[in-house]
Amino acid sequence: MNLEEKKTENLPRVRKGTKEEPRLPEIRQGGQLASEFNKVQDLVLHSHARQSILSTETLKKIQNDRQFLSDVILETMQELQNSGTFNNLLISLSEERKNKMHFYDIIDREEKGRKRIKSLQKELHNVKKEREVEVQSRNEYIAHLKDQLQELKAKTNMENRFMKRNTELQISQTQKKCNKTEELLLEEIEKLRLKTEEENQIHMEIEIFLRREQQKLEEKLEFWMEKYDKDTETKQNELNALKAAKASDLAHLQELAKTIREYEQVIIEDRIEKEKNKKQIEQTALELKSIIKLQAWWRGIIVRNEIGGFRMPKREKADGKDSKGKGRGRNRLRIKR
Repeated sequence: MNLEEKKTENLPRVRKGTKEEPRLPEIRQGGQLASEFNKVQDLVLHSHARQSILSTETLKKIQNDRQFLSDVILETMQELQNSGTFNNLLISLSEERKNKMHFYDIIDREEKGRKRIKSLQKELHNVKKEREVEVQSRNEYIAHLKDQLQELKAKTNMENRFMKRNTELQISQTQKKCNKTEELLLEEIEKLRLKTEEENQIHMEIEIFLRREQQKLEEKLEFWMEKYDKDTETKQNELNALKAAKASDLAHLQELAKTIREYEQVIIEDRIEKEKNKKQIEQTALELKSIIKLQAWWRGIIVRNEIGGFRMPKREKADGKDSKGKGRGRNRLRIKR
């Protein structure tokens, strides 16, 4: 026999159909696991002791709880023997707490739902009463409106009779007025017919007169058109002759203009040539005058300085002085010349 079979033998057996209180095995080991398990066991035993009569569903629930506790204790003992821990017990307890909290939450929501249903039923009852009161008031209002409708029908019938009589009187009066107006309009139509006949006769006479005048104007128009054609042809011939004369005169004028331009060019060239000759003569005269002055100046220098074979003749002092003075005067005259 292995270890698991020994553990299952130590667990209490639950007999079906009996009301004996189960006795769970106690764990006497020290520590948190033993204390929590003992608390759970005491809670279960006390809860079962309070209930004297249990139903079949309650017994089934108790049986399921016992089986759950047996499984948890078995797994916890195996974990203690193997690893020396009891995490499985803590996990199982936390899951059971969560399940119980979920169960309590469901119960709380069911209670709230019942209260809500009661309040809604009460509101529905109040709404039904209000609807009944409203329907009754509306029925009374409908009856009141029916009475008013009957009164309005009677009043409307009386008004219709009055309006019918009044309308008949107005129709008869309007008929009389229309007859008088019709007679007046017939007289007016007769007058307009006579006037229209007179206007038509006048229109025909005017139309005949206008046709005669139109015929005369057409004859005049034909005459003037023929005259216009003849005058146009004559003037066109004259215009052509004038254009030909103008063309010949223009050609002659162009030839004269060309000749005049040639003469002007010759005159300009002659003037330029004369101006050049005049400037050349003036330049030549100026150069000749400058050369003469330069020659006289050079001769005077040669004679005074006795350069080369040019020497003054020796005379007496007086004569020499006079001759020197005369010679200088002559030289001055030559230089001036």
